Amino acid sequence: MKLHELQRNIGATQAKKRVGRGPGSGLGKTSGRGQKGQKARSGGSINPVFEGGQLPLYRRIPKRGFSNAKFKTVYGTINVEQLNVFENGTVVTPALLKDTGLVKKQYDGIKVLGNGKLEKKLTIQANKFSETALEKIKEAGSKAEVI
Repeated sequence: MKLHELQRNIGATQAKKRVGRGPGSGLGKTSGRGQKGQKARSGGSINPVFEGGQLPLYRRIPKRGFSNAKFKTVYGTINVEQLNVFENGTVVTPALLKDTGLVKKQYDGIKVLGNGKLEKKLTIQANKFSETALEKIKEAGSKAEVI
């Protein structure tokens, strides 16, 4: 058997349903939409949550409680290996990270994570440090300062 001899199974493909095409198709006149009404009109689709004018479920259920989500603290993260771009003896601050483009947006603070290896001696100022990041910073002879 060769590629040009392959054929689809019988019944695997069907002709497209061509509505409104006269008496032979079986889908003439109203094109399978029935008589009149919202569903028979063009563009007459109904929102899945619409309940026929009855007060919808999402409005019937009580809304209670308080969510603190909009007040949460969001930290910009940076890995230890990314700090190797700085020269020895540099004081790495959140403002410097933003200026160099290592942190893109203005976050509530910076957290240093311990992925990779630090090869420079730096003074790193951040709001939080992971335990592995602190270990790797000390191994490299750098200093970590919590601000």
